[in-house]
Amino acid sequence: MPRKMPIFYSALMLTGVNLLLRLVSTSFQVYISGRIGAAGVGLLQLVLSVGMLALTAGMAGVRTATMYLTAEELGHKRPQNVGWVLSGCFLYSILCSGLIAMGLYFFAPVLASQWIGDIQTVGAIRTLSAFLPITCLCGCMTGYFTAANRIGTLAAVEVAEQLLSMAVTMAALSFWAGTDAGRACQAVVLGSGVGACLTLICLMLLRIRERADTGPRIRISHRLLETAVPLALADDLKAGISSTENLMVPKRLSLYPGVQNPLAAFGTICGMVFPVMMFPAAILFGLAELLIPELARCAAAGSQRRIGYLVRRSLRVAMLYGFLCSGILFLIADKLCAALYDNQEAGTYLQLYALLIPMLYCDCITDAMTKGLGQQKICVRYNILTSSMDVAFLYLLLPRYGMNGYFFSFLVTHLLNFILSLRLLFKISGTRISPTVPVFAFAAAGAAVWAASFLSATAGRCIGFVLIFGCLLILLKVLHKEDLQWLKGLFRI
Repeated sequence: MPRKMPIFYSALMLTGVNLLLRLVSTSFQVYISGRIGAAGVGLLQLVLSVGMLALTAGMAGVRTATMYLTAEELGHKRPQNVGWVLSGCFLYSILCSGLIAMGLYFFAPVLASQWIGDIQTVGAIRTLSAFLPITCLCGCMTGYFTAANRIGTLAAVEVAEQLLSMAVTMAALSFWAGTDAGRACQAVVLGSGVGACLTLICLMLLRIRERADTGPRIRISHRLLETAVPLALADDLKAGISSTENLMVPKRLSLYPGVQNPLAAFGTICGMVFPVMMFPAAILFGLAELLIPELARCAAAGSQRRIGYLVRRSLRVAMLYGFLCSGILFLIADKLCAALYDNQEAGTYLQLYALLIPMLYCDCITDAMTKGLGQQKICVRYNILTSSMDVAFLYLLLPRYGMNGYFFSFLVTHLLNFILSLRLLFKISGTRISPTVPVFAFAAAGAAVWAASFLSATAGRCIGFVLIFGCLLILLKVLHKEDLQWLKGLFRI
């Protein structure tokens, strides 16, 4: 097997790739919104919500299960069993995704008319069903390559997939879809599906070229189901609730007299604000992706000290980076959205949601670490609780408070889920973090935003905030000399 890189070198590589892909994706979102408008983007978000629900159901937890089981075998020094893990995961994925794909194809007219409310999206839904099994098998392969720390290979394939997806989508938009929203949705789905085909072919060929040794047959079904089923339940519930929310929001929002075009308002939040808000998180997604197999290997090897180190360091990085991104986006929200979308309302919403970035970024890392430590079943309970609350809040608040009710529901449910997950992580890892660190970081970020807001130039605001925030972190002893040495050490070969 090829030489592995340390986790933070791998994270740095994934960071660069994720930033590139997120930049391309966000730019493409801007391009699509310019072609079909906010209402068209809203319709696309509804189609993608149905697609995400189908993909999550078809994936049935197999990607994380593949990653986790592969990491366990490698952690126990049994690489000869990896082939049996992949075989079991492939069979499981084909059965689950095949059933979901057939249901999606035959029920496409009902989903388009009753759920989405636009019959012209039938073509997009059926295109989703055609590529669903391929996309799910890609999940198995990317899970394996991540657990095996084949990050460079995986990164190159992901870049190729994204470029091909964009090329196919843009060609379909230019020569076939035009400004028709239904065809535009189908063009986006088609491009994504063709990219998934490329990824599956490349990763399968690379796995075959490894010529890995295979040991005696092992039974993998019990371990696979024990890992995948709780993940599937949690993911399906989360995706189902998310899709229900997305489909419900325009309908309940139409009852609020202050919103003239509910679909456009929904498209502004989900299609414009959220992509920009989560764009900087690409830096953390690389770390989160690697923490699952790394912590699984540490748990298998009994390395409790390493687990504690990774938990403390990862949460600290996520928190400080979250405050940094939150402050910058808060300061430049209006001008940024005006430049990207020519939409002043998007800037107002981005400034509001930017306040939640530190919590959202830390939650991303926390979720990855709890999964890496095998706590999938407990996470199901948390998702049931917070998702049920979200639906209830949206149903009750949207007709009365409009998008302010949407923000309140988003804040309360995400905050509760983060608190519960963080408490679980501390309990199972035996780790504790001083509460003074986040309090001082919050105070430093608030003071830096206030001081930088007096500057008029956008670049000046960003630079001023970064400098003031960094100095305050050092003065408040949130950043220590060992942190700077750690950062410097990451770049040593």
